[in-house]
Amino acid sequence: MNYQIIIKRIDTVNEVEGYWSDEDFIQLLEKFNFPDAATAEKKNLPELLEMAISDYEPNEAAEIVLAYKLSEELNEGQIEQISHNMLIDKVCEEYPEIHLQGTLFHINQLLFKAYNGKFPNAKASVVHFSMTPVDGEVKELTAENVLKLLNNGLSDRNLIKRLFDDQMSKNIPFPEAEGIIWELNTEDNVNYSLVTSENWINNEDITASEFEGILEEIEEEV
Repeated sequence: MNYQIIIKRIDTVNEVEGYWSDEDFIQLLEKFNFPDAATAEKKNLPELLEMAISDYEPNEAAEIVLAYKLSEELNEGQIEQISHNMLIDKVCEEYPEIHLQGTLFHINQLLFKAYNGKFPNAKASVVHFSMTPVDGEVKELTAENVLKLLNNGLSDRNLIKRLFDDQMSKNIPFPEAEGIIWELNTEDNVNYSLVTSENWINNEDITASEFEGILEEIEEEV
Protein backbone atom coordinates (compact mmCIF):
# COMPACT_ATOMS: atom_id res chain seq x y z
CA MET A 1 0.00 0.00 0.00
CA ASN A 2 1.26 3.49 -0.88
CA TYR A 3 1.53 6.10 1.87
CA GLN A 4 2.12 9.84 1.88
CA ILE A 5 4.45 10.66 4.77
CA ILE A 6 4.93 14.08 6.32
CA ILE A 7 7.49 14.64 9.07
CA LYS A 8 6.20 17.67 10.96
CA ARG A 9 8.98 18.15 13.47
CA ILE A 10 11.46 16.39 15.74
CA ASP A 11 11.78 17.57 19.34
CA THR A 12 14.98 16.74 21.19
CA VAL A 13 14.34 16.09 24.88
CA ASN A 14 16.32 15.17 27.99
CA GLU A 15 13.51 13.16 29.52
CA VAL A 16 10.17 11.67 28.52
CA GLU A 17 7.38 13.06 30.65
CA GLY A 18 5.14 10.53 32.32
CA TYR A 19 7.55 7.59 32.13
CA TRP A 20 8.02 7.41 35.90
CA SER A 21 4.74 6.97 37.77
CA ASP A 22 3.97 8.09 41.32
CA GLU A 23 4.12 4.43 42.32
CA ASP A 24 7.62 4.18 40.80
CA PHE A 25 8.75 7.17 42.85
CA ILE A 26 7.30 5.72 46.06
CA GLN A 27 8.86 2.29 45.47
CA LEU A 28 12.24 3.84 44.65
CA LEU A 29 12.12 6.15 47.67
CA GLU A 30 11.59 3.10 49.86
CA LYS A 31 14.56 1.36 48.23
CA PHE A 32 16.65 4.45 49.01
CA ASN A 33 15.48 4.22 52.65
CA PHE A 34 13.41 7.39 52.55
CA PRO A 35 10.83 7.30 55.38
CA ASP A 36 7.11 7.79 54.82
CA ALA A 37 7.33 7.96 51.03
CA ALA A 38 3.75 6.75 50.65
CA THR A 39 2.37 9.71 52.61
CA ALA A 40 4.40 12.41 50.85
CA GLU A 41 2.65 14.85 48.52
CA LYS A 42 2.69 13.41 45.03
CA LYS A 43 3.94 16.61 43.43
CA ASN A 44 7.04 16.46 45.67
CA LEU A 45 7.95 12.84 44.90
CA PRO A 46 10.42 13.51 42.03
CA GLU A 47 12.34 16.09 44.07
CA LEU A 48 12.36 13.87 47.15
CA LEU A 49 13.74 11.01 45.10
CA GLU A 50 16.52 13.20 43.71
CA MET A 51 17.48 14.13 47.27
CA ALA A 52 17.36 10.52 48.44
CA ILE A 53 19.44 9.31 45.48
CA SER A 54 22.14 11.93 46.01
CA ASP A 55 22.90 10.52 49.48
CA TYR A 56 24.37 7.45 47.77
CA GLU A 57 27.48 6.95 45.69
CA PRO A 58 26.53 7.28 42.00
CA ASN A 59 27.26 3.66 41.08
CA GLU A 60 25.35 2.43 44.15
CA ALA A 61 22.34 4.51 43.18
CA ALA A 62 22.56 3.26 39.61
CA GLU A 63 22.59 -0.32 40.87
CA ILE A 64 19.44 0.24 42.95
CA VAL A 65 17.48 1.82 40.09
CA LEU A 66 18.72 -0.75 37.57
CA ALA A 67 17.68 -3.59 39.87
CA TYR A 68 14.26 -2.00 40.36
CA LYS A 69 13.56 -1.76 36.63
CA LEU A 70 15.56 -4.58 35.09
CA SER A 71 16.07 -7.35 37.66
CA GLU A 72 13.99 -9.73 35.53
CA GLU A 73 16.10 -9.00 32.45
CA LEU A 74 19.60 -8.77 33.93
CA ASN A 75 21.53 -10.70 36.56
CA GLU A 76 23.38 -9.10 39.49
CA GLY A 77 26.72 -9.16 37.70
CA GLN A 78 25.32 -7.43 34.63
CA ILE A 79 23.61 -4.80 36.78
CA GLU A 80 26.82 -4.10 38.69
CA GLN A 81 28.80 -3.80 35.45
CA ILE A 82 26.27 -1.43 33.88
CA SER A 83 26.13 0.70 37.04
CA HIS A 84 29.86 1.42 36.65
CA ASN A 85 29.79 1.80 32.86
CA MET A 86 26.95 4.34 33.06
CA LEU A 87 29.28 6.85 34.68
CA ILE A 88 31.62 6.72 31.69
CA ASP A 89 29.54 5.96 28.61
CA LYS A 90 26.04 6.42 27.26
CA VAL A 91 25.18 2.79 27.91
CA CYS A 92 21.62 3.44 26.77
CA GLU A 93 22.93 4.08 23.24
CA GLU A 94 25.48 1.27 23.16
CA TYR A 95 23.89 -1.65 24.99
CA PRO A 96 23.63 -4.58 22.55
CA GLU A 97 20.20 -5.68 23.77
CA ILE A 98 18.26 -3.04 21.84
CA HIS A 99 14.97 -3.70 23.63
CA LEU A 100 16.58 -2.54 26.91
CA GLN A 101 17.95 0.75 25.58
CA GLY A 102 14.77 2.71 26.25
CA THR A 103 14.62 1.69 29.90
CA LEU A 104 18.34 2.38 30.27
CA PHE A 105 17.78 5.87 28.85
CA HIS A 106 15.08 6.66 31.43
CA ILE A 107 17.28 5.35 34.25
CA ASN A 108 20.29 7.30 32.97
CA GLN A 109 18.38 10.57 32.83
CA LEU A 110 16.91 10.10 36.30
CA LEU A 111 20.46 9.70 37.63
CA PHE A 112 21.86 12.50 35.44
CA LYS A 113 19.35 14.90 36.97
CA ALA A 114 19.88 13.70 40.55
CA TYR A 115 23.65 14.09 40.32
CA ASN A 116 23.75 17.30 38.28
CA GLY A 117 25.69 15.77 35.44
CA LYS A 118 27.93 13.04 36.89
CA PHE A 119 26.27 10.69 34.41
CA PRO A 120 26.52 11.42 30.66
CA ASN A 121 23.52 13.34 29.31
CA ALA A 122 21.65 11.24 26.76
CA LYS A 123 18.85 12.64 24.63
CA ALA A 124 15.68 11.32 23.08
CA SER A 125 13.85 12.36 19.93
CA VAL A 126 10.10 12.84 19.76
CA VAL A 127 9.15 12.59 16.08
CA HIS A 128 5.78 14.05 15.04
CA PHE A 129 4.59 12.80 11.65
CA SER A 130 1.64 11.68 9.58
CA MET A 131 1.26 8.60 7.39
CA THR A 132 -1.75 8.69 5.08
CA PRO A 133 -2.65 5.79 2.78
CA VAL A 134 -2.93 6.98 -0.83
CA ASP A 135 -4.95 4.07 -2.14
CA GLY A 136 -6.47 2.16 0.74
CA GLU A 137 -8.12 2.25 4.13
CA VAL A 138 -6.46 3.74 7.20
CA LYS A 139 -5.09 1.13 9.59
CA GLU A 140 -3.08 1.26 12.78
CA LEU A 141 0.62 0.97 12.04
CA THR A 142 3.16 -0.94 14.10
CA ALA A 143 6.69 0.17 14.99
CA GLU A 144 7.95 -2.06 12.19
CA ASN A 145 5.54 -0.49 9.67
CA VAL A 146 6.52 3.03 10.72
CA LEU A 147 10.27 2.51 10.41
CA LYS A 148 9.94 0.89 6.99
CA LEU A 149 7.78 3.80 5.79
CA LEU A 150 10.26 6.36 7.15
CA ASN A 151 13.09 4.78 5.16
CA ASN A 152 12.75 7.03 2.09
CA GLY A 153 13.04 10.19 4.17
CA LEU A 154 16.13 9.19 6.13
CA SER A 155 19.74 9.89 5.22
CA ASP A 156 21.99 6.98 4.32
CA ARG A 157 24.06 8.03 7.34
CA ASN A 158 21.16 7.23 9.66
CA LEU A 159 22.15 4.54 12.17
CA ILE A 160 19.01 2.44 11.66
CA LYS A 161 19.60 2.30 7.91
CA ARG A 162 23.27 1.46 8.38
CA LEU A 163 22.63 -1.36 10.85
CA PHE A 164 19.36 -2.68 9.43
CA ASP A 165 19.45 -1.86 5.73
CA ASP A 166 17.78 -5.10 4.66
CA GLN A 167 15.04 -4.89 7.29
CA MET A 168 14.31 -1.26 6.38
CA SER A 169 14.30 -1.68 2.61
CA LYS A 170 13.18 -5.26 1.99
CA ASN A 171 10.00 -7.17 2.61
CA ILE A 172 11.33 -9.09 5.62
CA PRO A 173 10.50 -9.00 9.36
CA PHE A 174 12.09 -6.30 11.51
CA PRO A 175 11.64 -7.44 15.14
CA GLU A 176 14.22 -4.93 16.44
CA ALA A 177 11.81 -2.10 15.53
CA GLU A 178 9.91 -2.63 18.80
CA GLY A 179 13.09 -1.87 20.74
CA ILE A 180 14.15 1.07 18.58
CA ILE A 181 10.80 2.83 19.00
CA TRP A 182 10.12 3.25 22.72
CA GLU A 183 6.66 4.77 22.36
CA LEU A 184 4.32 5.01 19.39
CA ASN A 185 1.18 7.10 19.85
CA THR A 186 -1.75 7.98 17.62
CA GLU A 187 -5.39 8.95 18.07
CA ASP A 188 -6.52 8.56 14.47
CA ASN A 189 -4.03 6.12 12.85
CA VAL A 190 -2.82 8.94 10.58
CA ASN A 191 -1.10 11.45 12.86
CA TYR A 192 1.57 9.83 15.00
CA SER A 193 4.33 10.61 17.44
CA LEU A 194 7.15 8.27 18.31
CA VAL A 195 9.84 8.38 20.97
CA THR A 196 13.29 6.97 20.34
CA SER A 197 16.93 7.72 21.07
CA GLU A 198 18.50 10.73 19.40
CA ASN A 199 21.13 8.20 18.41
CA TRP A 200 18.57 6.37 16.25
CA ILE A 201 16.78 9.36 14.69
CA ASN A 202 17.63 13.06 14.88
CA ASN A 203 17.01 16.19 12.83
CA GLU A 204 20.15 15.70 10.77
CA ASP A 205 18.90 12.30 9.61
CA ILE A 206 15.91 13.78 7.78
CA THR A 207 16.51 14.33 4.06
CA ALA A 208 12.89 15.09 3.14
CA SER A 209 9.92 16.26 5.19
CA GLU A 210 7.37 14.99 2.64
CA PHE A 211 7.77 11.78 0.67
CA GLU A 212 6.03 8.57 -0.30
CA GLY A 213 6.57 5.04 0.91
CA ILE A 214 5.24 1.60 0.11
CA LEU A 215 4.18 -0.83 2.82
CA GLU A 216 4.02 -4.45 1.77
CA GLU A 217 2.81 -7.49 3.66
CA ILE A 218 5.79 -9.06 5.39
CA GLU A 219 6.82 -12.39 3.97
CA GLU A 220 7.24 -14.63 6.98
CA GLU A 221 10.33 -16.81 6.94
CA VAL A 222 9.52 -20.49 6.54
